[in-house]
Amino acid sequence: MPAVISGKVLVTGANGFLAYWLVKRLLEQGYSVRGTVRAQSKGIHLLETFKDYTGQLEIVEVEDIAKPGAFDQAVKGVDAIFHSASPVHLDADDPNEYIVPAVGGTKGLLQSVMDYGNSVKRFIYMSSCAAVLRFQAEPATFNEDDWNDTSVKEVQEKGRGASQASKYCASKTLAEHAAWAFMQDNKDKVGFDLVAIQGPWVFGPFLQDVAVPEKLNSSNLDWWDAVVKDKKDDEFLAHMGMEWIDVRDVALAHILSLQKEAAGGNRFIVSSGVFKWQDFVNIARTIDSKLPAGNTSYDPSKAVHHVRFDASKARRVLGIKYITIEEGTKDMLAQFKEKGWIA
Repeated sequence: MPAVISGKVLVTGANGFLAYWLVKRLLEQGYSVRGTVRAQSKGIHLLETFKDYTGQLEIVEVEDIAKPGAFDQAVKGVDAIFHSASPVHLDADDPNEYIVPAVGGTKGLLQSVMDYGNSVKRFIYMSSCAAVLRFQAEPATFNEDDWNDTSVKEVQEKGRGASQASKYCASKTLAEHAAWAFMQDNKDKVGFDLVAIQGPWVFGPFLQDVAVPEKLNSSNLDWWDAVVKDKKDDEFLAHMGMEWIDVRDVALAHILSLQKEAAGGNRFIVSSGVFKWQDFVNIARTIDSKLPAGNTSYDPSKAVHHVRFDASKARRVLGIKYITIEEGTKDMLAQFKEKGWIA
């Protein structure tokens, strides 16, 4: 399908951490945006934040994304879809609390687009590296050909007894599998193509209305606890981590995947590179010496990274360049200071 360089787009879950930045960047580039939220009250801050874009931003309520037909009205008259609405918390006992809305919401939205989204040219699914990686003892590098079917198997076998990480990973894997299966099953009926973006840990400045650090989204709260509040022990800081990306770069990747014709029909891993939590601690200390020192015996040259991602495809096709870990850390600390959370 052709690239979509202007027009009206739908962003589901528009009040989310990443979706906020996506809405911002879309508006800045001249797109009109229709954003869905689960309750109108959740859209108030969005409208206030982007009040300068009069007539460009519309907020609609979709209370239950897994309900059949939930998006039938929302998809009408838009040129592209960004689907970001999905559970991201890690505290559910029943894996279906993740899987049902993730899979049902994705399949239902695709069905609505096929039935009522006659002008839609591209559907961009906000997937995750959780749908790509596999938990294993030996270090490995994963690419877009990989799928996290091990987490799906664990959830199928253990149900509520599966790890929280596997429950979440299974939901992302099953939802993306469902999206590609839908496209294949309806290849003679759909008038749009599909792109899936897989990001790892996502950190960075937030646009949401967050009054206290405890209300941060889950990834930024982990960052706050590890880097600012010294809540993690030396073992954790030196050995835990994976790969990361700044939230602003994930938003950019989604928009580039809309604007590049060659992106259609592809999965893209986007990542700035590997980290251990102590890497962020060390960089933060160079910016503000009052912050915790963490594990002072940490040697980054000896760090073993069990999970790596090959993000070369996104660099090649989308042409994306990433915010550095130093710049991302600096911007997060600056926002925390602006909020009065650190001196």
